[in-house]
Amino acid sequence: MSDYLNLVDFLEPVNTALISDDLGYKEGQVGKVISVFDEGFPDLDAAQIVLVGCGEQRGAGLRGTSTAPDAIRKAFYSLYYWHNDVQIADIGNVKTGSSLADSYAALKIVLRELMGIGKRVVVLGGSHDLTLAQYYAFAADEKAIEAVGVDAVVDIHIDSPQRADNFLMELLTAEPNFMTHYNHLAFQSYFVHPRMLETMDKLRFDCFRVGTVKEHLEEMEPVIRNCHLLSFDIAAFAHAFAPATRLSPNGLNGEEACTLMQYAGMSPHLQCLGIYGFVPEQDPSGLTAMQVAHMLWYLLDGCSRGAREVGLDERDHFNEFHTMFAEVDTVFLQSKRTGRWWMQLPDERFIACSHRDYQQAANNDIPERWLRAQERP
Repeated sequence: MSDYLNLVDFLEPVNTALISDDLGYKEGQVGKVISVFDEGFPDLDAAQIVLVGCGEQRGAGLRGTSTAPDAIRKAFYSLYYWHNDVQIADIGNVKTGSSLADSYAALKIVLRELMGIGKRVVVLGGSHDLTLAQYYAFAADEKAIEAVGVDAVVDIHIDSPQRADNFLMELLTAEPNFMTHYNHLAFQSYFVHPRMLETMDKLRFDCFRVGTVKEHLEEMEPVIRNCHLLSFDIAAFAHAFAPATRLSPNGLNGEEACTLMQYAGMSPHLQCLGIYGFVPEQDPSGLTAMQVAHMLWYLLDGCSRGAREVGLDERDHFNEFHTMFAEVDTVFLQSKRTGRWWMQLPDERFIACSHRDYQQAANNDIPERWLRAQERP
């Protein structure tokens, strides 16, 4: 407990009785096995994944503190726990600061502390601008990172007074900047100004339309595999699959979002993931809360699968393919355990790729992923 005293100052405990409607949990449910900050702070030594709520939503122009973290907990704790090799803890909610900047600072401190002791942290938001606190938790230690954002829009609306609408500008251009690469998944073209995408392309950042994500979902796995930070706005959902989002009738469905979370869990680099934009008052059926809970379940599933992977230096566990395309001699590796692929760049680094990239190279075509990696400094 003494190791976490400084964290407790920033946190409020979970009211487990309220969340379970005073019924408690059955044997095998998540709520029965998760280590929770309720009457006392949990021992985090064994935990691989730590949940923390942050109901700050002033960045989206909303008053008060969001009850979204507890609504998600209510749904998540009721699910059955299948992954005994993945230990989880819940340290409650970050106290809302007197100002928006205070809330950012508190969340940043909590995240930095947890990541510093090797924990993978999941933030239950709150508004999407809390992604800034995720980023600054890395920047405080001058860690160069790759990030993935999942959202129907690209939040660079500099004319908006709301931080949730323009935080990406600060995230991608802050000085000094530790963002080596940013990928934006599932944007919907009619919500995004064409020049905004041109700007992202000039910065060598990659943006994937929602149609591309849906049609080539497996191609998103290498994108997510490299990331350290992932930020998911539920605006990426089609309304039918997350009734609390009112932005669009189109977007991701539930299974696609769960698959993206599974990919995130499998990533060996992911340290911090945030799920934002859920307003429980717009979710009378509770289906959006349950949708997010299912995403968390698949995150655990991905962590369990990813733990089976070995390092690339243990070549006995990989199928090795030597190919030549455009007079470039390179190597592709495929894991015998998970089926994932890597390809070698001219500097002999291996980057995450897909079976499709290997097929293109085998046909003497240059994979676009290889080209984009070469373009980046």
